[in-house]
Amino acid sequence: MNAPHTPGVAANQPVFNERGLLDATIPPEAQIQAGMMAQPGQSFAQWMESRVARKSTRRYDWDALKFQADFDPKYRRAQMRYVGTGGTGVAADSNTVPSAHFTFSTMVIPAGHVGPSHIHYDVEEIFFMIRGQMKVICEKDGERWEVVVGERDLISVPPGVYREEQNIGDEDALMCVMLGSPKPITPVYPPDSPLAKLKR
Repeated sequence: MNAPHTPGVAANQPVFNERGLLDATIPPEAQIQAGMMAQPGQSFAQWMESRVARKSTRRYDWDALKFQADFDPKYRRAQMRYVGTGGTGVAADSNTVPSAHFTFSTMVIPAGHVGPSHIHYDVEEIFFMIRGQMKVICEKDGERWEVVVGERDLISVPPGVYREEQNIGDEDALMCVMLGSPKPITPVYPPDSPLAKLKR
């Protein structure tokens, strides 16, 4: 599902609605808060255990963005989800901590591979490097900016800004990815990108 687009508005402009810079399908705050509390019949221990996501029970999902890798192998990368499903378009993952206000995952990008240019209209996206070196290229309204981030460096990309991540190192890069919404709108690609024409 693509983000809504208003005719006459530039593709990289944020889309506002009556609730602000949010996806209208996100539940009201009271419902989100209630969802974070212990559920009826759930013990304190069960509730707290439901808030733990162990690496030993996770696996790298190389299929989350497989449609991109099928188009060009340089886009092959994997997501390991911890909180919510992130922005890859995965509809559900019962093996994650329920997401209330953000998503959290790790991403492996093999050496020489690329996270293609895309835009989130509704949320900021944070990349925190654990291992490796990534070049992050940002674009908005015809302006381009880039930075190289390494171990324990962080970049927060605002909504409405295109971002591309390139592994410029000799090893697999590992980074944490956070999105500032429990269920981000699926990102879209620049109109001139061949990926914009792909069906998921």
